Amino acid sequence: MKKTFKVSIIETLQMEVEIEADNSIEANGIVARDYKDGKYTLDSSNFKQVNFTARTAERSQRYVR
Repeated sequence: MKKTFKVSIIETLQMEVEIEADNSIEANGIVARDYKDGKYTLDSSNFKQVNFTARTAERSQRYVR
């Protein structure tokens, strides 16, 4: 008998930007603020990877180590 599975699809988008800052904490803060303000918009051209994970109610079908 066939079972019913829920399959999660997780896409990862990635963009690298160059920023001038005094340190990495400041650089992250500047980019995070600019991202929230809409300066950076990620779309299909920024696609990095996709993962599929199937599971039943009993247990996961994919194990990550």
